[in-house]
Amino acid sequence: MEPSAATQSPSVSSSSSGAEPSAPGGGSPGACPALGAKSCGSSCADSFVSSSSSQPVSLFSTSQVHDLIFWRDVKKTGFVFGTTLVMLLSLAAFSVISVISYLILALLSVTISFRVYKSVIQAVQKSEEGHPFKAYLDVDIALSSEAFHNYMNAAMVHINRALKLIIRLFLVEDLVDSLKLAVFMWLMTYVGAVFNGITLLILAELLVFSVPIVYEKYKTQIDHYVGIARDQTKSIIEKIQAKLPGIAKKKAE
Repeated sequence: MEPSAATQSPSVSSSSSGAEPSAPGGGSPGACPALGAKSCGSSCADSFVSSSSSQPVSLFSTSQVHDLIFWRDVKKTGFVFGTTLVMLLSLAAFSVISVISYLILALLSVTISFRVYKSVIQAVQKSEEGHPFKAYLDVDIALSSEAFHNYMNAAMVHINRALKLIIRLFLVEDLVDSLKLAVFMWLMTYVGAVFNGITLLILAELLVFSVPIVYEKYKTQIDHYVGIARDQTKSIIEKIQAKLPGIAKKKAE
């Protein structure tokens, strides 16, 4: 038994030692910096597409959204919050067509002015720097068919889930859930009489960017009162279910 173990040990050590040099040239994360900026970007994009073929794709990860709404990067969150808030306020004051037209005009004014400015500078200095936006024009933004199908498959999962939920609620699979929807829609009629859609979106954005950070700061106190409200709501629902004959019979079975 000892000679066989001795003969096997060199092969094991050679295979383990041979696996380490292959890492710089392989697909490990550490290999990316050695490839250069352009090849690194293309390889990272290819790895994203290939890795997403087996599972749903999302434009933003959960950690990115979490960091955004919890103000982990104040500059990034401030930019997103300010931009979207200005957009919503503009839509509240003007029509959608006017807002889109003004945005496109503003963007074109900036790019055309910068293009003309750089052309004048190049003519005065007699330099040949080329197009000022050449680096952005050379970027490949084409969406591959595989990535498109991945996004469509991810969207279909959510669409099918929503359709199944709608059928459950409107065909009264669970009476309590359907009653909850009816009460919620009845309350929304009063909300709609006071606020329009844009106002609700503005309020929703203010809540999204303020409630999480407040909850993180006062988590203990909020959890205590939420737990009390949840227990009371649960007891009320149980009393209602006990008085409904269909629900009581279903639980007994």
